Amino acid sequence: MTEDQIEQSTLETLAQMGWQVLHGPEIGPDGTLERDYHDTVLNNRLQSALERLNPQIPTASLSEALKRLTRVQQPTLLENNRAFHEMLVDGVPVEYRNDIGDIKHDRARVLDFDNALNNEFVAVNQLTVLQGDFHRRPDVVLFVNGLPLVLVELKNAADSKADLAAAYRQIQTYKREISDFFRFNELCIISDGIEAEMGTLSSSPERMMPWKTVDGEKEVGRVPMMDILTRGVCDPTRLLDLVQNFIVFERDDKDETQFIKKVAAYHQYWVVNKSLASTLRASSGDGDQRAGVVWHTQGSGKSLSMVFYTGKMMRSRELQNPTIVVVTDRNDLDGQLFGTFSACRDLLGEDPKQAENRGDLRKLLERNAGGIIFTTIQKFSPEDEDDTLPVLTNRRNVIVMVDEAHRSQYGLKARIRESDAHLVYGYAKYMRDGLPSASYIGFTGTPIESDDKSTPAVFGDYVDIYDVKQAVEDGATVPIYYESRLVDLGMDEDTKEWLDREVDELLEGEELSRQDKLKTEYAQKEAIVGNAERLNTIALDIIEHFEARQDVIEGKGMIVTMSRGIAADLYEKIIAYRPEWHSDDDASGAIKVIITGSASDPEHLQPHIRNKKRIKAIEKRIKNPDDSLEMVIVCDMWLTGFDVPSLHTMYLDKPIKGHNLMQAIARVNRVWPGKIGGLVVDYLGVAGALRDAMADYTRSGGEGIPQLDISEAIAQMKMRYEIVRDLFGTFDYKKYFNAPTNEKLQIILDAEEHILSIDDGEKRIKQHVLELSKAFALAMPQPDALAIREEVAFFQAVKARIEKVSARSGVIGDEEYRTALKQIVDKAIAPVGVVDVFEAAGLDKPEISILSDEFFAEIRAMERKNLAVEALKKLLNDEVKAKFGRNAVKDAKFSEMLTKALNRYKNGTIEAAQVIEELIAIGKDIREAVNASTELGLTEDEVVFYDALVDNGSAQEVMDDQQLREIAKLLVEQVRRDASIDWQFRKSVQAKLRINVKKTLAKYGYPPDQQAIATDLVLEQAKRYGNEWSRQAKNS
Repeated sequence: MTEDQIEQSTLETLAQMGWQVLHGPEIGPDGTLERDYHDTVLNNRLQSALERLNPQIPTASLSEALKRLTRVQQPTLLENNRAFHEMLVDGVPVEYRNDIGDIKHDRARVLDFDNALNNEFVAVNQLTVLQGDFHRRPDVVLFVNGLPLVLVELKNAADSKADLAAAYRQIQTYKREISDFFRFNELCIISDGIEAEMGTLSSSPERMMPWKTVDGEKEVGRVPMMDILTRGVCDPTRLLDLVQNFIVFERDDKDETQFIKKVAAYHQYWVVNKSLASTLRASSGDGDQRAGVVWHTQGSGKSLSMVFYTGKMMRSRELQNPTIVVVTDRNDLDGQLFGTFSACRDLLGEDPKQAENRGDLRKLLERNAGGIIFTTIQKFSPEDEDDTLPVLTNRRNVIVMVDEAHRSQYGLKARIRESDAHLVYGYAKYMRDGLPSASYIGFTGTPIESDDKSTPAVFGDYVDIYDVKQAVEDGATVPIYYESRLVDLGMDEDTKEWLDREVDELLEGEELSRQDKLKTEYAQKEAIVGNAERLNTIALDIIEHFEARQDVIEGKGMIVTMSRGIAADLYEKIIAYRPEWHSDDDASGAIKVIITGSASDPEHLQPHIRNKKRIKAIEKRIKNPDDSLEMVIVCDMWLTGFDVPSLHTMYLDKPIKGHNLMQAIARVNRVWPGKIGGLVVDYLGVAGALRDAMADYTRSGGEGIPQLDISEAIAQMKMRYEIVRDLFGTFDYKKYFNAPTNEKLQIILDAEEHILSIDDGEKRIKQHVLELSKAFALAMPQPDALAIREEVAFFQAVKARIEKVSARSGVIGDEEYRTALKQIVDKAIAPVGVVDVFEAAGLDKPEISILSDEFFAEIRAMERKNLAVEALKKLLNDEVKAKFGRNAVKDAKFSEMLTKALNRYKNGTIEAAQVIEELIAIGKDIREAVNASTELGLTEDEVVFYDALVDNGSAQEVMDDQQLREIAKLLVEQVRRDASIDWQFRKSVQAKLRINVKKTLAKYGYPPDQQAIATDLVLEQAKRYGNEWSRQAKNS
């Protein structure tokens, strides 16, 4: 399908869903005059919508609302977009005097979110937008009530260059050149007709996401995803839902003065609506108060799903201004989730509150309606002598939302407390006592374990599952790889068994008396794990391993230790080897320890104990990919709910299992440019725990593998290495590594010549070296990866050479590769990547306009014929565009000559030596054409119209050359006078220009039978000049 066919198919789908479809020029200055090219909004439609939706507000006040809605008020695009979004969702503040003269404060509704049919949905294709010296025509723009809320950019699925990345880059160009248009943008959609993705104006390429279902169920089989996305997102009712309830603005981790705009992915959208439906059932008069469990794998945006869910509940008429209680089981998790919700205050409509203690929680719950309250589960415990909790509120519109809803402390069962033989219960029982009429919903990133009976009893069954397999397929997360690097210092079997059996119980929130009982034994085992010799070995291994990883993919690392003491000791070992990593200043240094503590803790822990404010400052540093902080050492903190996308490696030296293990290792599965997988390095032996966790995962219905062994990454790397190696066939590239420096360049170029000589060599080397480079980055620094490091570097150098020779407009392709991987080419190879092909061949790069026969002779004598072909092709293509880019006749003529010659070469009809001769001949023709143009005595503008006149041979036979030159000068004046911005899409301007051209040709006796052809050529030339001239006239 061509791009036009894809566009028409999309418009047909939109029409089927109720969109009115219009062609851009039809509503422009040459059509209905509905808009000027500078207009980004359909003002008449917007004014009509405001009047229709707000009959109680005077027209004058609505006109002011329109001005405020469309006026640029903030210094940056995203701030303007955020201000617009707030008015779009909540209405535009207005004031006016009512019938009795009192000032009335109101909000003018912009959209009717309750009744989609009360809005106007218009899809416009090829809409010209003019801003300053730039004019652009987005493929499809979706207007709702006259506002351009959705931009659709399409590319041709059959064109290898016109992919989703090209569509994304096109939108970035629009943002720079027609930024006023994006003030009103809510969604950006890119597609090649088959694949399709959606995001916001601030989404990175990695965060442009697919939309895989129309109705919330999984799609079956392979289908064109653009059709699914169009029907799934652009359905009028669903689009309004997305705009109102599923868009947030968050502060940028790299720069807190800037915002990032986020929209829900399809799995987040559907789970929120499913959860709301189950909540309404559970909280109804005959509901069982169990709204269910949402299992969405770690890293897939669970926290934001909870935000969207809360926002919809707060707007729900059925729930009548509910109170939402968000429950976690750890202070740090409570703080992280509270921070996420607080950042989304615009969506939620109010500021969340955080309970400081039990008394504060009870006070916050003393309300009749509303409120978003954060608390830890422990604050629901009764007073010391009580075994019940008093009723805090008996309202049914209280919704308790529990994060990580399968911890053991959420149990209902009673047990005897060993310290005083007192009967106590799990916190879930006390929570039920205090909120007896509330409904409960649980969110979790890992499945409910098979022996966990309490979680279903409290929350009910699964509402929705979004597992590892689906998340990785969608690009919501990256795979996690596991590498075992055990350091064995002679632990006896009893110690190993204890580590597997007991330590995790301490971390599961056992009551304090149980922890006290184990403290002595724990200290003994900690002494073994924290043995100085062992820590020294681990410190050195981590340094070497992490530095090797950083050589191929920049990012962050995390070390997880068994105790605070071990964390502090390991830090000392590491900085002993790398003193430059240390700093006493929180704002500098490459490594930090993050632990909790107090002034009474041992002295060697004190440098690492910080208050909340200082910890928050370090959190901002580790989340900022540009900050010099590259590594953190933790014990318990930051293992759940902590999101650092650039974190690519976790060093695990802590006994941990079950969902705690799954939560911890998921810190490395976030999406980040160039990160195709996260790596967990195990120093203590959690392989068995991983197997057990995998068994629970599978039993719970999860698909895919939560973690892959590093051996699988190595196997992938080896397979891709063999593919690339086989491309070189009999060519002995390994001689490069022992060759003298002055011969290395020759070998690189010979290798390039060999690759270009095989079928699809250029395409294959680019694809397979890219895939090898990614797999290699993940496998480093495994011995198998180190063994082929130099060869991978050589392959990358050859790929870089071919890209440089074949690149169009000086831009090398494979942007993902260039941004994702640091070049690992060694010092001997690195310079090759920037050597020009002519310089590499020992030739001075010439200007083609002064190409001499001596230069052509040098080209003929080159031994690497394929390289000569590529060099000449690029030179000639560039020169045609430079000299004749605005000359339709010469551009078409020479481009066609080049295409025909190169096609015969590619098809094997002629050999490299023959095509070189043909290209040299074309080069001479180009040179002669340039020289001939300068002899006419015409300006560059006049020459292009002269060429249009003489392209018809009979004209030169019957007309004097001076006459033709005079006509060319007149045509230049006419086009300058008559052309206007986007005139080629304005039929009236085209008709006027066509008539004037015909009159001029007839007046000077141009052959009548050739006038129509000549007129078409003149108009084609005018297209290449018209817009530029009209802008010049406007600015003069």
